[in-house]
Amino acid sequence: MTTTETNQPGAEDPSSPPEPENRDGATGTPDGASRADERTVDLPRFRGFQIPALDRAIIMVLPPLLIVGVVIAVILAPDASANLISNLRSFVTGGFTWWFVLYSLIAVAVCVWLCISPLGRIRLGGPKARPAHGNFAWYSMLFACGQGVGLIFWSLAEPMMLRDGAPVASDMGNAGQSGIIWTYFHWGPTAWAMYCVVAICLAYSHHNLGKTLTFREATVDILPSAVRRPAGVVIELLAIIATVLGLATSFGFAAMQFSSGLNAFTGVASGPLVWMIVIVVLGALTAVSAFMGVNKGMKRISELNSVLSIVLVVGVFVFGPTIFILSNMFQTFGGFFASFPAMSFWTEAETAGSGAPWDELWNGPWTVFIWCWVIAFSPFVAGFIARISRGRTLREFVLGVTIVPSLIVMVWTAVIASAGIRYDDQNGLVISEAVNEDLSVALFRMLEMVPGIGILLIIMATVLVATYYVTSLDSGTYALAEFVSAPKKSGPAFRVVLVISIATVAAVLLSLGGAAVVDTVQTGTIIGAFPFSFVIILMIANLIRRLRSRNAAVVRTEREINDPEPRPEDEFVDEDGIPDPRRGVGEGTFVPPQTFRRHDDRRDDYR
Repeated sequence: MTTTETNQPGAEDPSSPPEPENRDGATGTPDGASRADERTVDLPRFRGFQIPALDRAIIMVLPPLLIVGVVIAVILAPDASANLISNLRSFVTGGFTWWFVLYSLIAVAVCVWLCISPLGRIRLGGPKARPAHGNFAWYSMLFACGQGVGLIFWSLAEPMMLRDGAPVASDMGNAGQSGIIWTYFHWGPTAWAMYCVVAICLAYSHHNLGKTLTFREATVDILPSAVRRPAGVVIELLAIIATVLGLATSFGFAAMQFSSGLNAFTGVASGPLVWMIVIVVLGALTAVSAFMGVNKGMKRISELNSVLSIVLVVGVFVFGPTIFILSNMFQTFGGFFASFPAMSFWTEAETAGSGAPWDELWNGPWTVFIWCWVIAFSPFVAGFIARISRGRTLREFVLGVTIVPSLIVMVWTAVIASAGIRYDDQNGLVISEAVNEDLSVALFRMLEMVPGIGILLIIMATVLVATYYVTSLDSGTYALAEFVSAPKKSGPAFRVVLVISIATVAAVLLSLGGAAVVDTVQTGTIIGAFPFSFVIILMIANLIRRLRSRNAAVVRTEREINDPEPRPEDEFVDEDGIPDPRRGVGEGTFVPPQTFRRHDDRRDDYR
C-alpha cells in the first residue's frame, strides 16, 4: 500500500526536530522519500472493527434528516420550540446541576491522576513516536479549535454582566471582580480538563490501540457484547448531530459578531444581507483551509491567530489603564485560586427541586449552560486535539491541554475585562448599557476607548473573530469527517462538502429566523449535552479500564501497531489499512500479525 512512515527507528532523542507530517497528522518521511529497499507504512495500523453496511448507512443518512427536521420545526414553530427547549433546560438545571458539577470534578480528577501516575509516561503512538508539531503550533491549534472565538465573545461580556456581584467569589474591593473570577473559572482549567479527558480517551484509543478516531470505538468495548453494535450507532449519531448543530449555530453568532466589528469601524449596519456575505466569505476561507490540510491550512491560520491575539492583548495592556490592569490581574488571580474549590462544588443547593425556570436561577444561564456547551463541543474539539497530539506523553498531553490554554485564558480575560471595567466606570457605564442591548458589541465598545490605537485594535479583533471561527470550523470538519467516514480516510473534497453543508445550515437559520432561531437551536443542542455526558463518563471509565489493564501483551501490541518497519500483515490490507478480501482476507476480520508466515514473498500464505 502507498502510505507514509511515521516513526524512524532509533529516533529516541526528544530534542531532534519533528519530521514531516502525513495526512493523518503523524510524523514521517515525505511521500516518495523512502528508501528503495523498504516500503513506508501508515501508522497506526488499523485494529478496529469495520462498521456493517447498514450501520454505516444509518450514520451517514439519519443525521442530515434529523437536522433538517429540527431546523424546519424551529422555523415553523419558533415560539413553541423555544418554550419546549426552555422547559427542558429548566428541568435539567433544576434537577441535575449536581450532575454537571460531578462531571466536571471527574474530568479534573482524571487529569490530575494522569499527571501524577506512572501511566503519564505512556506516549501516544508508541515509545518512538515524536510530536508532529512544535509547541507553538500545537498550542495555537489547541486554543483555536477550543475556545478562541468563544473567549473573544465572553471575555468582556461575562464580567460586565456579572459586575454587580456573583455568588461564592467576592468582589474584594472593586466592581466586576467577581465576574472576572467566574470567567476564569468558566473558561479556564475546569473547562479545558473537560475537553482534555475526552481528547485523551480518543487519542489513546486511536494512536495506541489502532482504533478509528471515533467515540464508538473509544467507548463500546466496556459494554456487553450484545449491545455494542446498537450502542455504537447511537453514540456516533449523538456526536455527529452535536457537531453539526454546534458548528452551524456558532457560525451564525460568529457572523453577527463579525458584523458588529465591521459596523464599529466602517459604519456598515449589521443585518441579514451582511450576515449572508460574512457566512459566504468565512465559509470559503474555511473550505480553502480544509482542502489544504492541517499543516498548510489550520496550522498557519492558528499561528496567525496567536500572533494577532498577542498583539491585541499587548496593545490594550500598554495603551490602556496599565497599572490598573496589572494590579487587578494579581488581585483576581488570587481571588480565583482562593475561590476555586468553592466554585467547583457550588450547586446552588437552596434552589434544587424548586421548579423555578432556568433563567430565575444563577446556574441556569451560567455554569450549567457553559458546562453543557463544553460537552456539546467536545466531539469536534476533542477529536481534533487527539488527531494533532501524536507523539506526546499522556502527562505532556494533559499539562499542554489544560495548563497552557488556561493561563492564556486568564491573562487575556484579566487584560480585556480589567480595561473594560475601568473604562466603564470612567464613562458612565456606557459599556454595560451596550452589553445589555447586544452582547456582541462589548469588546468593540471597550476597544474604541483605548487611546491612540483603538481603531486598529477593533480591526484586529474583527479579523480574529473571523480567523478563530475558521479554525474552529476547520477542526470541526476534520472530526466530523472521521466520524462519518471511519475507518475509511476522508479526502479534502469531502471536508469541503462538510464546510459547505454547515455554512448552509447557518445561512438558513439566520435568513429564515434570525438570531432568535439560532439561539433556540443552539440552546437545544446544549440541552442535548445532558445525555451525551453519560456517554463521555462511559468512555472515561473505559480509558481507566484500558490503562489499568495495560500489560506486556498490550505494550507489545502498541509497538506492533506503530512499528514503522513493513510487517507481513501489511500485504493484506488496502490503502486505508483495512483487511482486503481481494488479498485473501475475509471482510470484517482482523488479521493479527502472528497469523502470518512469509516464505519467498508469497502473499497467499495466510492461515
